[in-house]
Amino acid sequence: MPAPCPAHAANPLTEIYRDQWLLAVHKPAGLLVHRSPIDRHETEFALQYARALNGGEHVYPVHRLDRPTSGLLVFARDPGTASILGKALMAGEVRKTYLAMVRGWPQEEGVIDHPLREHPTDKRCKDEPQPIREALTHYHRLATTEIPVAIEGYPVSRYSLVALHPATGRKHQLRRHMQHISHPIIGDTNYGRTKHNHYFALRFDQGRLMLAATAMAFTHPVTGEALELRAKPEVSFMRVLSAFDDADLTSAKLDFVL
Repeated sequence: MPAPCPAHAANPLTEIYRDQWLLAVHKPAGLLVHRSPIDRHETEFALQYARALNGGEHVYPVHRLDRPTSGLLVFARDPGTASILGKALMAGEVRKTYLAMVRGWPQEEGVIDHPLREHPTDKRCKDEPQPIREALTHYHRLATTEIPVAIEGYPVSRYSLVALHPATGRKHQLRRHMQHISHPIIGDTNYGRTKHNHYFALRFDQGRLMLAATAMAFTHPVTGEALELRAKPEVSFMRVLSAFDDADLTSAKLDFVL
């Protein structure tokens, strides 16, 4: 069970949606969703802050976001609702949208069908064989930019803003899939390109993973109504997007970003 929030701590979560059964929030980059054996020393989690928003009552995470990923995070307010929505996620009945800034200019749209080996939840098991699971991601390119800065031997550097729609939910799936097609996400210290990450960290005086969960669409697990939740990326994400021309972002019709 997560520890209660310190009485003096400001809640880093922003409430986006609430009804009798669901609570949706925006999680900032750098905050764990819940306690993990990989990060045993951490004491603050989105789960405990969501519980504070819920009047101290239990909430139940129905999906996860990596620690460095910001954006939309949905909790159920009772175990029955969590079970129903969890099954919908497993069945591929929930459409999730992420925004990512990546190196290079990928094709305008595509599908990444690349199985991924599971990661052990405990680092002590890293040498044990892990199963390989199917993994599928749809993407489409929203905007491009070319910066007159030489990185890795090229006279100019190209970047893209892409929308990603994972059809499966493997650990680090989007980050690993974008690396697989040679368009790694900016700021990704595990799967990205160090020199590009350093350039943006220095230019914007911050280093962050340029991946944000911006939307989820699904059938409400209790009412049966169509529900679409959206979360505008946080300020640190939008600062880096200033590398794109405003006209390019506007023409991409990013109504859920701008």
